[in-house]
Amino acid sequence: MDKIAKDVGDIQSRLLDHRPIINAEVRYFVREFEEKRGHRESRLLENLNKIVPETNEQMLPTDFVGLLSDVVKRLEAAKHMAERVQQRELEAHQSTQLQGNMERLKDEWAEFLKEQQRLKQEVDEEHAKAVGQLSTQYSEKKKDLTRFSPL
Repeated sequence: MDKIAKDVGDIQSRLLDHRPIINAEVRYFVREFEEKRGHRESRLLENLNKIVPETNEQMLPTDFVGLLSDVVKRLEAAKHMAERVQQRELEAHQSTQLQGNMERLKDEWAEFLKEQQRLKQEVDEEHAKAVGQLSTQYSEKKKDLTRFSPL
């Protein structure tokens, strides 16, 4: 009976206890990747880890400078276009303002000419009155002179 129990125990440990098989697989995996390959993957990863920052330092600034110069050129072009649009708007505004001023000045000039014409008529009337008065005064003086002068 002891032998049967021992055989059943051996069979049970082989069927249900997987630790020895897993341990063997783990040892095989470690031996395959560490011993046989000589840490080749870890060295490759370390080299890649060193190369990536160096590449970033070398490639990024040149690309970044190229991108910045392109962005600066585009911004200057956009600024130039905006200035042109602003200049056109200013010229249009000044043109309409200038036209408005010209119309206002024409109206003021017409009003000024009317006022000058009215003042001229007043002066002409006063002059005509003064000439009339002087004529009558001189004609009276002439009559007086002829009356007092012996002929």
